[in-house]
Amino acid sequence: MTTIATTASGSGSAAGDTLTRDALAVLQPGFDGTTAPDWVRRRIGEGLASVALFGRNVVSEDQVTALTGRLRAERDDLLVAIDEESGDVTRLDVRTGSSFPGNHALGAVDDPDLTRAVSRELGRRLAACGVNFDWAPSADVNANPDNPVIGVRSFGASPGLVARHTAAWVEGLQSTGVAACTKHFPGHGDTNVDSHHAVPRIDVDADTLYERELPPFRAAIAAGTRAIMSAHILVPALDPDRPGTLSRRVLTDLLRGELGYQGLIVTDGMEMRAISGTYGLAHGVVLAIAAGADAICVGGGLCDEDTVLSLRDALVAAVRSGELPEERLADAAARVRDLAAWTAAARGDAEKTAAAPEIGLVAARRALTVTRAGTAAPVTGPVHVAQFNPAPNIAVGDQTPWGVAAELKRLLPGTDSASFTGESAGEAVLAAAGGRRIVAVVRDEHRHDWMRSALDTLLAARPDTVVVEMGLPQATPRGALHIATYGAARVCGVAAAEAVLAG
Repeated sequence: MTTIATTASGSGSAAGDTLTRDALAVLQPGFDGTTAPDWVRRRIGEGLASVALFGRNVVSEDQVTALTGRLRAERDDLLVAIDEESGDVTRLDVRTGSSFPGNHALGAVDDPDLTRAVSRELGRRLAACGVNFDWAPSADVNANPDNPVIGVRSFGASPGLVARHTAAWVEGLQSTGVAACTKHFPGHGDTNVDSHHAVPRIDVDADTLYERELPPFRAAIAAGTRAIMSAHILVPALDPDRPGTLSRRVLTDLLRGELGYQGLIVTDGMEMRAISGTYGLAHGVVLAIAAGADAICVGGGLCDEDTVLSLRDALVAAVRSGELPEERLADAAARVRDLAAWTAAARGDAEKTAAAPEIGLVAARRALTVTRAGTAAPVTGPVHVAQFNPAPNIAVGDQTPWGVAAELKRLLPGTDSASFTGESAGEAVLAAAGGRRIVAVVRDEHRHDWMRSALDTLLAARPDTVVVEMGLPQATPRGALHIATYGAARVCGVAAAEAVLAG
C-alpha cells in the first residue's frame, strides 16, 4: 500500500488526511471483474466516493445488483457510474444489444414525451441494479454527418430538436433518482476526429458555437442536470491553447460563469489519447481539476489500483507544490459528495416508477422510415442476411451484437447470415446467397466507400434486395425496400425485421 506523508509545509496529519481523502473523492475509476475487488473496497474506506462500471463488469442485472450492493456496503452514498446511453452505446445490455433505441431514433420520432418515458424506464432499470449515476445523455448537435464518434448518439442536426430531447431525457432519468451527466461540453458534434485517438478541433466562430452547440446544454441546465461531462476538443473561439477538459475558459468562465451551472463537472475518459497522449495522464488530471472539473473519469482502459494511487498522489503533490490550489480540490470533492448525497436521498424514487418494459420496442417501431421502390414481391421465405461491418468506434465497442439476422432467423426459419467487409464484399454476398433473397444490413453507408460499392454491385445483380440502414441514413434510400432504423440497438433490429416481413 502506498503511503503519503501527512506533514508538509506546516500541515498536520489531519490536514494531510483531508487532502488525501479529497484527492480520492474526485476520482471515478473503473476496475476489472464482475465482483467487488478488495482494493476498491479498501479505497472506498479511505475516501473514494465513486466507481465506474463498464461492459467488462456486466454479466446480468442480478450480478450487477450484487456487485453494487457489496460496494455500497463500504459506503452507503457511493456513486456508481455507468456509460449507458442506450442505443449503440450500452453497458447494461452489452452482450445482447440495448432494449432502448438511442438518441437518433428518438430524435427521428421527435416526441419529447416518448424520450422522457424511455429514459425513465432506463433509469428505473439502472436504479434497480444499484447504479445511480449515468454518463448520458449526449447533447451533441450532429452538425458533421461524417463525425466518426457521435453519429447516431446525437438526437439530430437541429439545435432546437437536440435541446428539447436532451431536457426530456434528463428529466425522465432523474425522476428515478439516477443522476444524468449531459455530454460532451461544449459540443462534440462538428468533429471529424475521434478524441479517443487525437485532439479534435472545431474551427467555428463564437456566434456559431453559441447558436448551434450551446442550446442543448442550456436546456439541460434548465432541466436540472446533475452533471455535465467535458469534451477533449479544442475550440479556438473559446480557448486557442487547451482542449475543453483542461480549459479554465471553457469550464469555469463559460460553463460556471456565463451559463450559471452549479452542478458536477465530470471529465471524459482521461486515458483517451487527446489528453494522455498530449499532456500525460497524471498531469492532465491535475490540469483538469485546476481548470474547474470536479470529477475524473478514468478506467475505461486503465482499471488497476496503481492508476488510482498514482492519480491520487499526483493531485496531492500538485497541491503541495502550489500548482493546484487546495481550495479548488476541496471544492471539487465537495461537489462529488453533494451529488452522492442527492442520489442517496432520491434512492426511493425508482420504486415509485411504474415499469414499462415494452417502451423501448414501441419507440424503435415509431422511429422506422420505410421507403419502397418498384414492385418487388414481399419477403415470405428464408433469406440470406448480409451484414456489412464497419470498424466499430471505441465508444460503441465490439462486444455488442447488432443487426437483424437473429430476429429474421426466428421469424423466417431457414434464414442464414454472414458478415462482410472490404472491396470484394458485394461479390462475396452474391456467392454466399445463392438463389435466396438478400437482406443487406449497412451502418453509415455514406461514410464507407467500400460499403457503397458493395451495395452497387449487389443491387445491380439483385434489384429485389432489401436494404436496412442501421446508422445515419444520409445516403439516398435504395433497394426494393429500404428501412432506416436510426441506430443499431437490439430493439431497432427487431423493429426492422418486422418491417422486412411487412414489406
